[in-house]
Amino acid sequence: MASRVERTEPPLVVIAGPTASGKTALAIKLALEFGGEIICADSRTVYKGMDIGTAKPSVEERAGVPHWGLDLVNPDEVFTAADFKRYADEKIVEIRARGHIPFLVGGTGLYIDAVVYDYQFGQMADSVRRHELEQMSLEELHRYCEENNVELPENSQNKRYVIRAIEQNGVNHKRNHEPISTSIIVGIATNRDVLRTRIKHRAEQIFDDGVVEEAKILGKKYGWSSEAMTGNIYPLVRHYLDGAITMQEMQQKFVVLDWRLAKRQVTWLKRNADVQWKTLEEAEHYLSQKLAHYRIS
Repeated sequence: MASRVERTEPPLVVIAGPTASGKTALAIKLALEFGGEIICADSRTVYKGMDIGTAKPSVEERAGVPHWGLDLVNPDEVFTAADFKRYADEKIVEIRARGHIPFLVGGTGLYIDAVVYDYQFGQMADSVRRHELEQMSLEELHRYCEENNVELPENSQNKRYVIRAIEQNGVNHKRNHEPISTSIIVGIATNRDVLRTRIKHRAEQIFDDGVVEEAKILGKKYGWSSEAMTGNIYPLVRHYLDGAITMQEMQQKFVVLDWRLAKRQVTWLKRNADVQWKTLEEAEHYLSQKLAHYRIS
């Protein structure tokens, strides 16, 4: 029979880190041991149908632990950090009401910060201003950000994200200076060579699992220029299908893209002085000690 020491409120456990760092597997292991539910903080896995290309937790991984934050919108729909914060805040309340521990897990730094520091987002974008920004090239948008002291988003090569950063300048920085009191924040520190190897192996798995066929189906259904199809691996698949690059070139380019993503994620997360950076083994030991009173027996 399961037993648990009663506490006033379970903590919010945050496990952040770059893509392929092993944070998902660690979160699942800890959630199983301490009675947790996982909220995925990933700006890619919110899209329905993008299972292989975004490396969503598998059906088997989700079987033992409830996962939230997956398959929230279609690839042609807009989903912002403000949307995620509202969603995650609601889920945290629901998870705690069940007597479980919420685990916020992912590599999208803005999503994590929005929850942990209680970001206050502004109103919806002005349509006229949005149209003006959309007419600018990515290079022009970057120059605008530099000249106007606008902080580039985590994915600075995604035009939509840069436009949103400009629109939110001075708004989404209305935030607490300290993390919410119930949070335990850990970042997964991974050796660069090890991370490169993990990224390469995961890329191989993604292609073996059929990402090209997945992309063809999504491209036909939603269009290659839709909201989510312009990022991640999907543009590369389109180039491959158009005959612009070979299969080998596509695979190599994807590894490079994922490596660049990992570096951007680490750069964002490293700015957060409240993150406790630890290896996977250290993080497991540290969090196990912090959560000892919640262990299911």
